[in-house]
Amino acid sequence: MSEPEAIDGIDRDRVDGWFAEHVSGAEPPLDFELIAGGRSNLTYGVTDAKGSRWALRRPPMGKTLGSAHDMGRECRVVAALEGTDVPVAHIAGFCEDDRVNGAPFYVMDFVEGPILRARPDADAFDEPTRRAIGERVVDTLVDIHAVQPDDVGLSQLGKKADYVARTLHRWQGQWQKGRTREIPLVDEVHDRLAARIPDQGPATIVHGDYRLDNMILTPGADAVAAVVDWELCTLGDPLADVGMLLVYWGDPDDELFPLFAPATIAPGFPSRDEVRERYAERSGRDLSLIDFYVALGLWKLAIILEGVYARYAAGQYGDKAELDAVHAFGRNVARLAELADEAERRLG
Repeated sequence: MSEPEAIDGIDRDRVDGWFAEHVSGAEPPLDFELIAGGRSNLTYGVTDAKGSRWALRRPPMGKTLGSAHDMGRECRVVAALEGTDVPVAHIAGFCEDDRVNGAPFYVMDFVEGPILRARPDADAFDEPTRRAIGERVVDTLVDIHAVQPDDVGLSQLGKKADYVARTLHRWQGQWQKGRTREIPLVDEVHDRLAARIPDQGPATIVHGDYRLDNMILTPGADAVAAVVDWELCTLGDPLADVGMLLVYWGDPDDELFPLFAPATIAPGFPSRDEVRERYAERSGRDLSLIDFYVALGLWKLAIILEGVYARYAAGQYGDKAELDAVHAFGRNVARLAELADEAERRLG
């Protein structure tokens, strides 16, 4: 019998042994498949000898810094939300011992269902279903923001005050360290946003990267099965989540899609304006200054894409198939700064 194929990021023998000891019902040997990788935390599908399935999350390979790759923190968030109105996967185990797999990891039940990442993914559903999916995206964000951190043991997840100021400071530092060229508008938008930060209301759980493709739908798309990718979750201003959702929520007549043409441009999905109005109605929050948070999201995304472009330009990634897309990211940085500038100016 041939040896199982090696897979980056997984020590088969040690992880098999850990599963046998810590994950109820697991029966090694295990098969592993990388589901989502790259610059974010890595997710693997895990199948045991009986066909039972789980998902394993670990940090990316190489050096990692900061809370975004803190597996214990991410695991704690997901476990705390189980039993609330927020759909999440059940946590099956957490390993903090680096000797097992080179880095901490956690395991959760595998959630089956479609993920609508791009426009073609929407073709499996008719227009009424697409509209219902869009409405559930909004309603689930309202549910996330309705969870009281103190009630679920997350009161110490992060600082509650000055979320926007901290975001501006952090990402301006990233821009100064990682930019490959001068784009004065990025600095100008930062300064204008920093000078007009809205008063923050009561802090809520903030997902940090909330969008349609960070949720798994039930197979028939009649409900949200699980919200995923909680690595940027913290406490702070809920309107930052709304602003970023609106940035990612493409309308059919948009001139720019920062990453790819999203599923939301398919007929039937609510428009960006309808998303904003539904959130305001369901949450009871005042969205009169939402253009500030849209500008903040556009500005932040410009810096994120510049970082991706810089790493590829430095030769840290060698996949030629991705190179053309990365060059497009680089071109989009200046355009995102322009859109952030336009959104901020709409505030008057």
